[in-house]
Formats: sequence, structure tokens, C-alpha cells
Amino acid sequence: MKLLLFPFTLIYQLVLSIRHLLFNLGILHSESFEIPVISVGNLSMGGTGKTPHIEYLVRLLKKNYRVAILSRGYGRKTKGFVLGNDQMTSMEIGDEPKQYLQKFSDITVAVDEKRRNGIRKLLNSPNSPHLILLDDAFQHRYVKPGLNILLTDYHNLYTKDYIVPAGNLRDNISAAKRADIIVVTKTPAIFSPFIERDLYASIKPTPDQKLFFSYIQYGNLTSVVKSNKIYVPRSIGTILLLTGIANPYPLKEYLNDKCNDIMHMDFPDHHPYTEKDFQKIASNFDSIIGKNKMIVTTEKDAMRLTDSPYFRTLENLPLFFVPIEIRFHDRGGSSFDEMLLEYVRKNHENYRLYSGKS
Repeated sequence: MKLLLFPFTLIYQLVLSIRHLLFNLGILHSESFEIPVISVGNLSMGGTGKTPHIEYLVRLLKKNYRVAILSRGYGRKTKGFVLGNDQMTSMEIGDEPKQYLQKFSDITVAVDEKRRNGIRKLLNSPNSPHLILLDDAFQHRYVKPGLNILLTDYHNLYTKDYIVPAGNLRDNISAAKRADIIVVTKTPAIFSPFIERDLYASIKPTPDQKLFFSYIQYGNLTSVVKSNKIYVPRSIGTILLLTGIANPYPLKEYLNDKCNDIMHMDFPDHHPYTEKDFQKIASNFDSIIGKNKMIVTTEKDAMRLTDSPYFRTLENLPLFFVPIEIRFHDRGGSSFDEMLLEYVRKNHENYRLYSGKS
């Protein structure tokens, strides 16, 4: 089947190559900004863990700087620049920005499909940020970030993939050369030197690029409805797993060790849950025989579920999400932090001198 799709892949690859050439020649213009701008993105269609890596950067940087996140706001029904607030739904601002707003009350979150316009709006806002994190902007070449971070999934490295439709890549493999930092995500928690050696051999970073390795740390099951006094039993029977993300399999693998059985309802990434979906979820839950059964979903899906007018179908059921955070392996974690902090410190000081802002 993939062989039949390769002609279309070659056409798309040619289009991408021409686009990159126009930027490289200056025919299409990339704009730089004096403020520190950090882009986090990937070459694939999704599933590399951009959201938890953005959250990692927020935790690292917000102690000493005013942080803003600028996203396209994929899946939202609004258009143009929108400055987020905690009353907005995912339909108004998008899944990831909604999650950022819920988790971090002391940062700015905005969306704009035109990133240059979004950055200018943020810089002209009353409490302008010290730095801007661009969520999923590796392909958005109209902005030239000061630091480009490229993520690739350990289980599906971009070096072993193909451009859509034959594969899962949305950009040429050669585009990875623009990255300052490459992070291999979702690596095993126990990370041997042999795995590291093989990843270096596969990715072949340039002398100017830094390669780091991160893994997922799962948190305790958390009730989606905070007011519900529902507790996690010591022994879990069957989990009805709901996922609407690009790659649910690491989560499913993690939960396999926590329960007797899993019934998985797998929806597309950014899936807008319909009334029929809610009815089917409730029906599947009712059909599960046995004690200590529960519904488990991702943090991102939990927001889409609770934003829906049909959520009442599930609000009295034992519904939990699994929070996740990113950790870096010891050989790379501290130097990753140091590299980020040094870039922001140096460029923030330059921006203060240039603009006169504090």
C-alpha cells in the first residue's frame, strides 16, 4: 500500500523543498525578534510530546521571567489573535492552550495562526513577556526563533520515517538541520549507553546541535470532576481507556500494569466528542462486568470532555485522567536546563538594553 502512495509523497516533498528554498534565498522572509523566542516542534504529524515539553520549559523559566506561550490553537472555532483567560473553553482557544491556562495561572497564553502577528501583539501588550514559547512552530518559517527545539519520538524517529501520505512526516528530514536542540522523547526510563549510542548513530546530529533524551513520568490517577469524592481502589478491575491523541500506546502500556484489563476507545487526535460518543462511552462502561471498574483518559481529553455540553452523561461516573511530566536522563537533564537558561539570560539582557524595557 505504501508503495502506491510514494508518488504523492515525492510530489509533496518537492513542494516542501521549493518552499524551503524560497526562504533560504530570502524570497520569502523570516522575521527575527529581539526578545528570546523558543520554538518547540517536530517533523511528524504529532505524538512526540510537545505539550509536556512546553510545560517543562514553563516550570523551568517562569520563576525568573514573564513567560508567554503562543500557539496556533488547533481545533478552535475562533480566528485571529486571541489572548487567553481561564474562562475560555477549548473550542475558543484550542486543547493545548486551554491546558496551559488551567495549569499555569502566572503566565500569558495566546493563539494566532499568524505567529508574527501574535508575537507583535504580545510585545505591545501592557505586561509584555520576557520570552515567548512557540508551540508547534517548527514548520512556521515566517518566524525565525532564537532557539529551535525539535522533538522526535523514540518509537518513531524521523530518520526512519517518510513524508505523508507514505509516512507520518509533514516536512523533509533535511529540515532537522535547522534545529539547535534535538530531543528524543518517550525513551525508556532505564536508559542504557547502548541505546544512547544507537540514537546518536541514527540521528547524526551536526557539531552545532545538542542531542538530549527525555522520558515520561506518570502521576497518580486524578478525578476529572474535582468535587466528586471518588477514590482509586487498591485493586483496579477493568479500565475503559478514552484517548483522542496521536499516540496513546505509551499510556496504554503504562496502565496495563495497573489493572486486570483495558477496553480502549481510541479516537483521532483533537477529536471533538459528540453526543453519540458520550452515549457510547457510558454504554461501554455499563457493559463492563466486575468491580472496581473506571474510566481513564488523558489530561488533554479530560478538558475536551468537560467542555462539552454532553458531559453530564459521564459526570457521576468514576472518571480519571493521568497527569504526566517530562524528565530528562541525568546525563542530559542539567545541561539542557543550563543551555536554555543561558540562552534566555543572554538574550533577555540584550533585549532590555535594546528596548529599554525591564
